[in-house]
Amino acid sequence: MDAMDSAAASATPPLTVGETTGAPAVASAALPASRPRRLRRALLWGLLVALLAVAQTLLVALTVRYEAWRALDAAEAAAAEAVTSVRRDLLRVTHAIQAVTWLEPDDPAWRPAAARLLREIPELRRLEWRDRRIAVVAAVEAPLGPPLFARIPRPELEAEADLACRDARRASAPAFSRSYFVPTLEGTGQEMMDLCVPALRDGREAGFVVATLGLPALLEAAADRSRELQRYELSFVEADGARLARAGGRRGAGVHTALQVLDLPGQTLRLRADSQAGRPSLIPTLTLALVLGLSIGLFAVVFLLARDVRRRAQAEHALAESLGFRKAMEDSLSTGLRARDMAGAITYVNPAFCAMVGFSAEELRAVRPPAPPLYWPPERVAEYAERQRRRLAGGAVARAQREDFETLFMRRNGERFPAMVYEAPLLDGEGRQTGWMGSVLDLTAQRRIEELSRQQHERLQASARLATVGEMASLLSHELNQPLAAIASYSTGSLNLLDAAPHPTGGGTGTAGGADAALPAVADDIAPLLRQALARIAEQAERAGRVIKSVHDFVRRREQQRETIAVDLLLEAVLPLVRLQARKCAVQVELDLPRPPARMPRVVCDRTMLEQVLLNLARNGIQAMEADTPAAHRTLVIAARRDDDGARVRFEIADGGPGIAPEVVARLFTPFFTTRAEGMGLGLSLCRTVVEQHGGTLEFAPGANGRGTVFRFTLPGAKPGAKPDASADLADAGADDRARRGERDGEQDSDQDSERDSEGDGKGDRKGR
Repeated sequence: MDAMDSAAASATPPLTVGETTGAPAVASAALPASRPRRLRRALLWGLLVALLAVAQTLLVALTVRYEAWRALDAAEAAAAEAVTSVRRDLLRVTHAIQAVTWLEPDDPAWRPAAARLLREIPELRRLEWRDRRIAVVAAVEAPLGPPLFARIPRPELEAEADLACRDARRASAPAFSRSYFVPTLEGTGQEMMDLCVPALRDGREAGFVVATLGLPALLEAAADRSRELQRYELSFVEADGARLARAGGRRGAGVHTALQVLDLPGQTLRLRADSQAGRPSLIPTLTLALVLGLSIGLFAVVFLLARDVRRRAQAEHALAESLGFRKAMEDSLSTGLRARDMAGAITYVNPAFCAMVGFSAEELRAVRPPAPPLYWPPERVAEYAERQRRRLAGGAVARAQREDFETLFMRRNGERFPAMVYEAPLLDGEGRQTGWMGSVLDLTAQRRIEELSRQQHERLQASARLATVGEMASLLSHELNQPLAAIASYSTGSLNLLDAAPHPTGGGTGTAGGADAALPAVADDIAPLLRQALARIAEQAERAGRVIKSVHDFVRRREQQRETIAVDLLLEAVLPLVRLQARKCAVQVELDLPRPPARMPRVVCDRTMLEQVLLNLARNGIQAMEADTPAAHRTLVIAARRDDDGARVRFEIADGGPGIAPEVVARLFTPFFTTRAEGMGLGLSLCRTVVEQHGGTLEFAPGANGRGTVFRFTLPGAKPGAKPDASADLADAGADDRARRGERDGEQDSDQDSERDSEGDGKGDRKGR
C-alpha cells in the first residue's frame, strides 16, 4: 500500500509556481518530465501483474497435482486397509474351521457344529469332511440361498480343492486353492476359493476339512466394516487385470487406483481399490478453492488498489468537506450538545451549549472531577453529584440506559434557567462505553410561554366573569334599590318619630336641631319603634353590602389557591347571585344536600374558580328554562353527594328545560360556540377546563324524567383528617347566617317595606316642604 501510494503521489506532479502564475516555460518543462514517469509506472504495473499471473498459475497447477497425489495416497491406504481386513477375516475363518476338525464325520455333533459355523460366517458357503484319500465323506451347505453346486456337480469342480489338500498334506498346515467360477441356477455365478485344513490325530493325518469361500462376500465384509472403504470399488483381479470379484455400490472412475497383493498359503490374490472420484476439477477441494479464491482476490486487490490510488485524493477532499459540513451543522444547532467521559468530565461541547451557559469550551473542559461543573448552581451541587454517583454505581446496565430529566443550570452571570437533558451512552468504535452524549434544551422560553398562557387564561376567566356581571347589572340595580329605599324610609320615619316626641320646652313641631335636643326626652312608647327602625336600617345596609361583596369577590382576580371547604358553604356563597337571575325568570332553586346527622362533604379546590363553574352551570340551566318551559316545571336542582368510594364528591345541576339538541352535542364545549345571540361561547369551555385542572371530568346527560339536562362533575374530596380553613369558614358561616336572616326577613316584610317606604317618602316630602 505504501509503495502504491508513493507511486500515485509520483503520478500526480505537484503544482509549481509557474503553473499557478501561468508561465509557459515552466509548464512546458513539466509536461515532458511527467511522460517517462507514466511509462515507468505502467511498466512496473505490467511486470507486477505478469509476475502475479505466473505465480498464481504455478500455484494452481501444483495444487491440482498435490490433490491428485493425495487421492492416490488415499487409494493406496484404502487398498492396504482392505487387504488387512480380508486377511483378518480369513484367519478368523481358519481358526473356526480348525475347531471343527476335532469332530469325526460320523459324530452326531459334527453336522450341527458345521451348520452353526456356516450361519455365523456369511463368507462360508460349504463345509466338507474328506478322508485321507481326499474323498468327500460328509458335506453341509449354507442354510441361506440355493445349493452351491446345484448346476455343476461338485466332482467336476474339485480339482482346485484336491490341489489345496495336497499342499496342506505336504505342509501339515491349512492351504488355499486357486479361485474358480461356480455358476448358479439363476444364470449368474461367483468366484469361489477352497480352504483345506488337515485334521490330525496324535500327530497323524486323519482327514481334511474343506471350506468353500465366496470372494465377493470377503470384499463386502471388508467394505461394510469401514466407512472410508465405501468410497472405493474393491475387487480381486488376476495378473492380466481381469476382475474376479468386486464390492461397492458405485463403479470406480479408474483414475485413482491402487493394487495390493494378498499372500495366502498356496494362493496369491491381487486386491485393487478404485476411487469413485474422477480427476481433480477446477475446484476439487477446499485447499484448491482457497488458492483460487486468494488468487482472484489478489488480482481484485491489485485492481482496486490502482483505483484507490487515484481516488484517495478525492476521498480526502470529500472527507474534509464532510467534516466541515458536520462542524457547521453542529455550530448552527440551537440545541446544546455535551459529551462527558466515565468520570463526568466534559470532553466536548458545541457553541450552542457554550452560549446557553455563558462559558467557553476551554473553560468547561478545564474543570476536572471532583470539582463541580461551572454551570451547576452552588445550592444544588450536592444533589447533582449524588445523582451522578448513583448512576456510576449502578453498574453497566444502569450506565447503558438512556435517560431524560429536567434540571436547573446556571449561567455565567448567576442566572438560573430550567433545562431538559436527554442523555445516552457514548460508544467507541469497538462498542465499549466511553461516557455519555447529551443534548440540552433551554426551557426558559417555554416556561415564559406557559406563564403567558396561564395569565391569558386567567384574563379570559376574568373577562367571562365581567361579562356575567354585565348581564347582571340590571338585576343588581333592582335588588339594591329595595334595601336602599328601605334605609331611606326607616331613616325618615326615625326623624319623624323624634320630631313628634315631647321635649322640655313644650314646643310643637321643630327643626332638626330641635329634634336632636329632644332626643334624651323621647317617650318610652316611641323607643321600641325607633330601635326596630334602626335595626332594619342596619339589616338592609348589610344586605346591600353582601350583594356588592358577592359581585366583587366573583370579579376580582387572585392567585390560584387550593383550600378545603364544605360543600354547603361553597353553594351558599353562589346562591345570592343565582337567585338574582332565578327571580327574574321565575325559577325555583332547590338544594339537594346531605341532611344531619350525615356529614357534609368537603372538597379541595380553588374556591373562586369553582364558584364560577357553579354559577355558569346554574345560569345556563336558568336560561334554558326561560323561554319554552312552563312555570310549574321551572325548577333548578343543585345537588352534591360523596361517591361510594368516598374519595370524590359529585356535583349535579339539573334543569327542566327542553334539553340539548343533537346537532349541538358535538360542539357543546367548543370555545366561542353558543346558541344565544348575546352569548360569548366561553362558559362551558371554561367550566370544563377548570374541572379538569382539579382532576375531574365534566359530563352531561338527559334529565331523569326525560325533560331537561343534568350537568355533573366530580372533585377530589378532602381526606378524613383534613380540616377546612377556619377563618374562611367562620367568615362564610357569619355571612351565610346574616344572608339567610336578611333574606328571610326581607321576604316576609317585603310588602311592609314597600308600604313603609311610601309612607316614609310621604312624610319626608311633607316634612321637607
